[in-house]
Amino acid sequence: MVEASSPAARPAPRLLRLAVDARAGEAAAVGWAFTYFFALVGSFYVLRPIREEMGIRGGVNQLQWLFSATFVVMLAAVPAYAALVARVPRSRAVPLVYAAFGLCLLAFHAAFRLELWPVASARAFFVWLSVYNLFVVSVFWSLLADLFTSDQGKRLFGFVAGGGSAGALAGSAATGGLVGLIGIPNLLLVALGLLVVAALCAGRLAAWARQEGRGVASAREDPLGGSIWAGVTTVARSPYLLSIAGLTFLFTLGSTFLYFQQARIVADAIPDAHDRTRLFAAVDFAVNVGSFGLQSLATGRIAAAFGLRPALTVVPLVTLAGFLVLAAAPGLWAIGVFQALRRVAEYSLQRPARDVLYTVVSREEKYKAKGFNDTVVYRGGDALAGWAFEGLRALGLGLTGLSLAAVPFAAASLGLGLWIAGQHARREAPAAEAGP
Repeated sequence: MVEASSPAARPAPRLLRLAVDARAGEAAAVGWAFTYFFALVGSFYVLRPIREEMGIRGGVNQLQWLFSATFVVMLAAVPAYAALVARVPRSRAVPLVYAAFGLCLLAFHAAFRLELWPVASARAFFVWLSVYNLFVVSVFWSLLADLFTSDQGKRLFGFVAGGGSAGALAGSAATGGLVGLIGIPNLLLVALGLLVVAALCAGRLAAWARQEGRGVASAREDPLGGSIWAGVTTVARSPYLLSIAGLTFLFTLGSTFLYFQQARIVADAIPDAHDRTRLFAAVDFAVNVGSFGLQSLATGRIAAAFGLRPALTVVPLVTLAGFLVLAAAPGLWAIGVFQALRRVAEYSLQRPARDVLYTVVSREEKYKAKGFNDTVVYRGGDALAGWAFEGLRALGLGLTGLSLAAVPFAAASLGLGLWIAGQHARREAPAAEAGP
């Protein structure tokens, strides 16, 4: 990991220091990382409304099948990615991943423009985008966990995550403004352009690492080696990594239960498709404004001052309270406020903290174990929760019963978050004493 120790480094610009605790030598990297995540998340939010429409057209009773298909595709994609980073240097592996997704965007653009296999293309796009979102973001945070120390991560990752929220706002606005002008197929080219920007920023970050880290950073350019199944085996052998997998799994269970509840409540309360779209857009806008404000100004300072415990426990607390409120009053306002607060807490606090957890593990674990947890475990939780939700509903549980069924998962994630924060602190101490 790169320390800001270059004697020629200049202090961070004053305006940047007001927003984030960036120190000498870090300003350029923070700027590139912010722009990188802005472009990456912006590309997804250009495409997200298209995916949601495809999901609704397939019927809310079929969502569990699409979630299961996403999980199956993840099971194939993760070993392929592990094989790539085992054999190809980081500076080439990351652009290759983005190039592969870019080619997929071009293929979908052609299919949508020529109206080829409309039903199959719609379903394939829903699954592909669900894989794309998690995969490219996981690659991004794996790279940052490799380039920055734990101390830097606590100070800087919240601000960098704010770039994602800003990108989400820009991507959503772009889709709303451009869809009537250029149509859905050409929106895919807009997303492709943003993906190219992200790949260029990844190259600039790699160059910064080589310049600041000199011999240390250049050594990290070697391929990781190892088995393509190393992500699975390292997680299985490490209680620390296994606990992160558990936290991720419990989070997805709550998210999917909430998503399925939202789909049913909104479908029953708002019959008009345009009104539903406006509601989803309003929630997205509120979430991203709140997330951007917290990430840019508060997240890093909270983590630096108090450690990771607050960041890793706020989402479980919101989830616990939210499902209890939803059990008592399962309505449109309850689901909307609950969803918004939980997503703000996730984007602003828990997600950056979860990525900081990987700064104290080996390079192979950063790329392979993290990739496995962020993709297979995440989408596996989605698939399992989707079938569990439908199974409980088939047994006669209503919205109140389904909300109460999610409460134990939230309580378990609260306890697990506290334990993981303590484990991270213990792992971080020897690294801090060893110095750069």
